[in-house]
Amino acid sequence: MKAFRKLCITITAVFVLLAAVLNVCLLRTDNSSGIYRVEVKRLTDEITQTGSYDLSQYPHLTGVFTGDDLYTSDEPYVIIDGNDTLYRVEYTTENNHHDLMIVNSVFGAIFLILMCVLLYIRQHIIVPFGRLNDVPQELAKGNLAVEIPEGKSRFFGKFTWGINLLRESIEDSRKRELSMQRDKKLLLLSLSHDIKTPLSAIKLNAKALEKGLYKEKDKQLAAAQSIGKRADEIEQFVSEITNAASEDFMTFEVTQSEVFLSSILAKINARYASQLALSGTEFAIENYDDCILSCDADRLAECLQNLIENAIKYGDGRQIKLSFDKVDGCELITVRNTGCTLEEKELPQIFESFHRGSNAAKVQGNGLGLFICKRLMSLMGGEVYAEIREKCFCVTLVVKLA
Repeated sequence: MKAFRKLCITITAVFVLLAAVLNVCLLRTDNSSGIYRVEVKRLTDEITQTGSYDLSQYPHLTGVFTGDDLYTSDEPYVIIDGNDTLYRVEYTTENNHHDLMIVNSVFGAIFLILMCVLLYIRQHIIVPFGRLNDVPQELAKGNLAVEIPEGKSRFFGKFTWGINLLRESIEDSRKRELSMQRDKKLLLLSLSHDIKTPLSAIKLNAKALEKGLYKEKDKQLAAAQSIGKRADEIEQFVSEITNAASEDFMTFEVTQSEVFLSSILAKINARYASQLALSGTEFAIENYDDCILSCDADRLAECLQNLIENAIKYGDGRQIKLSFDKVDGCELITVRNTGCTLEEKELPQIFESFHRGSNAAKVQGNGLGLFICKRLMSLMGGEVYAEIREKCFCVTLVVKLA
């Protein structure tokens, strides 16, 4: 707000200075000087040639005098010589007040319009944005109860709506996380309690066998079988713990619709073309036949963004290319980057959550990008797969055609 106020003051000062300079220049300019001088020249020629003159032909000349009145006048005049006789020719000078008024009126109108535009910007953009200034910071701190002011501004309506959606999404994620943590804690407590019973039985039977309390082979066999049975129970509990730990921890919402391939690629090109050009990476989108895809447009764009981000991270920075093909009613979109250092034997694991390849040692990440792509493509009825071709890493999205 302070910067905008300074801008308004600067613009006002510049306009006032320009108006002052323009007025001074206009006041110093005599627009009629050229006209009356021309008429005086014509009058001199007429007197020289005819010895007389007709003053009505010279609208800017008010009088011609000679003799004793030659130099006595309070009006502006000029002395001419016609037929060896000196004449005093009086004239009128048109002032610039009319032009000055017009120029100042135009200048004032422009200034007024500019002030109205700045006021409109202040009321409909600067002030509403100022109210939203602290919202992202509060959300980052975890304050989900921060007030998001509602407004009818057409400039920030969608932005406010998006911030509200973001807050709701964060709140839902937090609730799911707390619920998941509570459920898993209860599960672990329950399983740990259940494990104690067979574990105690195993320890008792093991001690009995160790001390030779069972002399008969039948009892020894029964004790050994009991140990094996209890061990199977513990193994089952451990399996449940493992399954609980590997449960899906992320939920996704997909809204199927129909979208042109060109609109998706336009977003991707707008986001990455200039960025990659600055870093010296060749970003190419091969020729394609535009078609209508059956998918969630935002989610498909998210998948492509994940693949391109991976290509930026793990490629050698020389080239990232998008190519296209059609197979069995599906559009195949392949993101290819040069400089692949991933081993081919690792390909089956790269779509698992939190899995990071051997080439990711010096690159920051959490191993979720390809996992998210696979989940989203599955929810959209598509598929994703990866392969290594000629030392290039290629990931292909299989999207159904509408």
